[in-house]
Amino acid sequence: MKALPLGNLTISPPLVLAPMVGVSHSALRTIIQELGGVGLLSTEMLSARRLPSSNPAMDPFLIRSQAEQPLSYQMLVASAADVAPAMAALHRLGADAVDLNLGCPAPTIRRTGGGSKLAEEHDRVRQVVAAARRATTLPLSAKIRLGRELNEEKLRNFCQMLEGEGLDYLTVHGRLHKEPFSRRPRWEWIGKVKEWLTIPVLANGGIFSVADARQCLATSGADGLMIGRAAARSPWLFADINHALYGGPAPALLDRPALYRRFVAILTERFPPGRCLGRLKEFSHYFSSNYPFGHHLAMAVQRSESVAEALAAAEDFFARHDHVGKG
Repeated sequence: MKALPLGNLTISPPLVLAPMVGVSHSALRTIIQELGGVGLLSTEMLSARRLPSSNPAMDPFLIRSQAEQPLSYQMLVASAADVAPAMAALHRLGADAVDLNLGCPAPTIRRTGGGSKLAEEHDRVRQVVAAARRATTLPLSAKIRLGRELNEEKLRNFCQMLEGEGLDYLTVHGRLHKEPFSRRPRWEWIGKVKEWLTIPVLANGGIFSVADARQCLATSGADGLMIGRAAARSPWLFADINHALYGGPAPALLDRPALYRRFVAILTERFPPGRCLGRLKEFSHYFSSNYPFGHHLAMAVQRSESVAEALAAAEDFFARHDHVGKG
């Protein structure tokens, strides 16, 4: 099984869960870890400004079990002044690695000066990364997109600046800032970044199957993969890729309804009641894609006014549409 050094942390296999708001929380992380094949877990995006005052026992973005490790915490940051206090909070929380969000293109995030907006202001990015490097010895990474437009010189200078300021690895989402997920990712441009840098480069975007993973690695030459939306749709994908590409153990026969029930059980056990239903609806939106008539599952859960009602609707759907296995 391939191992990948990321600073002072080594992950095996080189498969990473992407940080996704409303998705990569404790329940999904636990499900993925139980299924196997993931080398590094990630939190949802966390506001650097709010981290120092957040209560990890109550903040739904910080809830975790001790078994969820190694765990990378992703920070949304817009000012270097916010970095040191936030990093101190992450040390208290027991972070295994820290990721800087330099790629989120959502307008609400850009208005804060973070995400892809920060990536467009290289002097400010340099200050943020330098402050983060001074504040921690933990593995430090950033997740970026390809920029506002395809420009090799700008992208090369940007990525080499990030490496020069002390990043231990870089994740590249193969789309431009304003490109939707429906646009085919440019894995070949991730390959350019890989050629320019000496630190590990992870590829992200458009990986929904073992075949996608194999093609992405062949095209990009990346050192590993970060999997986002497909992790919620098919939490077993890490195990499948690990088995097919890295010689990991064969995945067990999958019972999808049992997996859904397990997700609900973890969710209701760890999160306050008011924080469960929205996360279940988000998960169901992705998970329903496994079924030819999955939109009926997604719609039934979306209409539900309680977790119990949503679970009952899901059970009714499974009784009519599911069978054990991945077929």
